[in-house]
Amino acid sequence: MAFFGNAFAYYGIVLLTSELSNGNRICAKEDVESVHSTNASLYKNVFISSFAEIPGSFLSAMIVDRFGRKRSMASMLFTSCVFLLPLVFSRTDILTRISLFGARLCISASFTIVYIYAPEIYPTAVRTTGIGIASSVGRIGGILCPLVAVALVHSCQQTTAILLFELVIFLSGLAVSFFPFETKGCRLNDTDVDMN
Repeated sequence: MAFFGNAFAYYGIVLLTSELSNGNRICAKEDVESVHSTNASLYKNVFISSFAEIPGSFLSAMIVDRFGRKRSMASMLFTSCVFLLPLVFSRTDILTRISLFGARLCISASFTIVYIYAPEIYPTAVRTTGIGIASSVGRIGGILCPLVAVALVHSCQQTTAILLFELVIFLSGLAVSFFPFETKGCRLNDTDVDMN
């Protein structure tokens, strides 16, 4: 669930940036706005939200060893929910920009932490298999995201799409909260292999 939710939310927030920044002209009222200013706004919003990954990486590096993997990942997922929540009610340009920046910062931090946490929970004998399967489930989330969420946005269901992201991110944060153990400060679970 953590890998699925992170991938679904990460790619969804990336896609929402372009979908909500262009004003979704099909669903919006006809504006007397030039294509040039629309494109400029789109590029600006994509640049700003992409820039969020830099502080997201620093944030994950700062909190992962201080607060632990579970607490850090869960807090980033829940905070991402908080950042997306205003988009359910209002979508002014500045609010959309701030919300998507914050959500992308938090989800990229969570994505980084899941790749730190996951190798630590599997014993050596199955570590690569476990990570491979979990990552594959995450990729399925990344594949389903544009099929489901972008289809909702294009059918003028922006609020439903945002609520879907909220639900997936919240359930992922809840799943992380119930993980059975914390790996902060623990040694990797190694198994001895006799090479003879």
